[in-house]
Amino acid sequence: MNNNTMLQVKPRVKNAAKLSLWLTLPLLASVTLAGCINSESKPEAASPQAAQQQNIDFGFIAFGDSGYHTDYLKKKQFTPARKDLQEFVAFEKNDWFEDGRVMSEFTPPPSEYISEVGSMIETSGMYPVAKAMTDYCHGASCEFSVMLGDNIYPDGATMGIDGKDDSTRFDDIFTKPFGNLGEGNPDYRIYTALGNHDWNTSRAGAMAQVDFMENTKPFYMDGIFYSVKPAAGNGDVEIFVIDTEVMLGGTTVMEAELNPDGSEMKVDEIDQPDAWTKPINHAEKNMAKWLEQGLKNSTAKWKLVIGHHPIWSTGGTKFEQARSLRKLILPSLCKYADVYFAGHEHSLELHEDSCDAVFGENHNAPPLLQVISGAAAKQRGVHSKFKAYQDKTYKDNTALYAKGMIWGFSHIQLTDDNAEITMHTTPNSGTGEVKLDYSYQYQRRSSIVNALNEVK
Repeated sequence: MNNNTMLQVKPRVKNAAKLSLWLTLPLLASVTLAGCINSESKPEAASPQAAQQQNIDFGFIAFGDSGYHTDYLKKKQFTPARKDLQEFVAFEKNDWFEDGRVMSEFTPPPSEYISEVGSMIETSGMYPVAKAMTDYCHGASCEFSVMLGDNIYPDGATMGIDGKDDSTRFDDIFTKPFGNLGEGNPDYRIYTALGNHDWNTSRAGAMAQVDFMENTKPFYMDGIFYSVKPAAGNGDVEIFVIDTEVMLGGTTVMEAELNPDGSEMKVDEIDQPDAWTKPINHAEKNMAKWLEQGLKNSTAKWKLVIGHHPIWSTGGTKFEQARSLRKLILPSLCKYADVYFAGHEHSLELHEDSCDAVFGENHNAPPLLQVISGAAAKQRGVHSKFKAYQDKTYKDNTALYAKGMIWGFSHIQLTDDNAEITMHTTPNSGTGEVKLDYSYQYQRRSSIVNALNEVK
C-alpha cells in the first residue's frame, strides 16, 4: 500500500439493535447538569436564553504542528549537510529504511537549499497551509480555529538563548501566517494548545508562548489548560484544552520501539520527560480530574477536547505515549466527550475508539471520534506495517482514514446534532490550493452517553 493512499474503513456496529439505540437515544436525552466554573475559564458565549433560541450551524478549522519555519533550524536538522537534491533524497530514504517502513512507499518531502547552513532541508508547509485555510474559509463557515500544539518547532520560545528574538519568532510563526484568519469577525479566535516541542527549551519558554497567545488576538489561551465556549456556539459548544505534555510528564511512559515486522517491541526503558514538563502544582497534577469534572458538568451540547498527543495514530513512534494517555483521559472522553482533537503525528487521520476498555464489551455507547490534524508544516508517512499490526491487535481502534506525506488541515461543520469532518490537502508546490481528500459524517454522542448514564 502506498503511504499516500487514503485509508477508509466503515465504522463498526456490533449489532443492529445498538445502531438503532444510537439513533433514538438523542431524542430521549434531556439531562441538565449543574455548571462548574473553572477559575482559568473565560467564557465567550451568549446567554443561555440565546442558546435555546438558535440552532447550531457553523464550522471551524483544526490544524496542528504548524511551527516548523526554516529560519529557526536546529543544527541536527542540517547535519550532515545535504549539498543537493540527490543527497537529500538519499538521506531521507535511509531514514525511511531505518524506521522499518516499506521502501516501495517512500516519498521524499519537499525540499529547498538554505545557503546560511549550506544544506538542503525539508521545506515548511506553514505558509502554504495558512494560505489554503484562509482561502478555504472565504467560501466555508469558519467561526474559529483550534491549534493543536507544536506551534513553535523545534524548541518553542527560547528566551533568546539560540540568538533569536522571541518577538520576531512569534511574528514569523504566528502573526504573519495565521493572524489574518477570521479577518472581519471580531469574535474569531484561534484556541491553542501546547505540544512537546513548545516545551523543549524550558518552562519559561512555554509560558512566554502562553503569554503571547493570551494577549494577542486572534490567538487565545488561558493558561496551559482551560475551557471556553466560543461565541459562535451560543453556549452549546464548549472546548476543553489540555496540556498532554505535562500530563504525560506526571506519569510513566515507556520508550517506543518496533520489531522489523511492525509489531511493538517490548522494552524496559522509560521515556524520561524533561524536568520542567512535570506537573508542579495541584492544578497541573489534577488536570485529568479537572477534565473529567468539566466534561461531566458542562451544559454545552457539543463537548470538544483539544490536546497535542493522540490516543491512536499510525506513525509507529507514538504508541507508548498514546497508551499512557489513554489511561489518563479515555474514561472521561468516553463518558462525556464528543470528539478528541490531536496533532503530534504530521499526518491527517481519523480514528474511532469503541470505548470497550471503559464500558466493557456489552455496552450501548457509540464510539469516540479522534481527529488528528498535524500536517500544517512538516510531513511524515503512515507506517503501514505498524498500522497493519495495530489494526489486527487493537480491536478498540478503527482507523477510518490515515494519510501521510502531505500538507493539510481539517474542517468541522456542526449542524445541530451532526458533524461533517473534512480533510483537505494542499500541494507541495506551495501555491496553497485546497483539495478535499476525505469526508466523514458523525453524530453527537454526549447526549446518548448522558442518557445511558441516567438509565444506570
